[in-house]
Amino acid sequence: MVVGSEKSGLGITRGGDPRVTPTGEFLRRAKFDELPQLWNVFTGDMSLVGPRPEVPKYTAQYTEEQKKVLELKPGITDVASLAFRDEEDLLKTAVDTESFYIDYCVPKKIEMNLQYNRTANVWRDTMVILRTIFPVLFKR
Repeated sequence: MVVGSEKSGLGITRGGDPRVTPTGEFLRRAKFDELPQLWNVFTGDMSLVGPRPEVPKYTAQYTEEQKKVLELKPGITDVASLAFRDEEDLLKTAVDTESFYIDYCVPKKIEMNLQYNRTANVWRDTMVILRTIFPVLFKR
């Protein structure tokens, strides 16, 4: 991201966002931007599989039911990340990007993560990790 990007736009990005540098675009597409989070997994602050952290601006708008997702340990990947793998392109099609994100994407992601958490196990976590690393092999 360019310097000062948090002051010049939304807390989310959509395809073609001018705040994303060419190097940043490559890192994002290759998912290399997630590598520093492995340190958070190592220190126990995150898990490999768990709900992706959300910015406070959006969590402040959660309903009481949605806030249950905040009780779960955050992760590097989750089922919602897989379902919304092309989120930036999806957001690019929205007339009001932020409203679409808040009204459609956030509730779907929370619902998916709460549902996943009820039946999570090592096998399912392993499949989420493999689908994250090798998306082409696990197309649905």
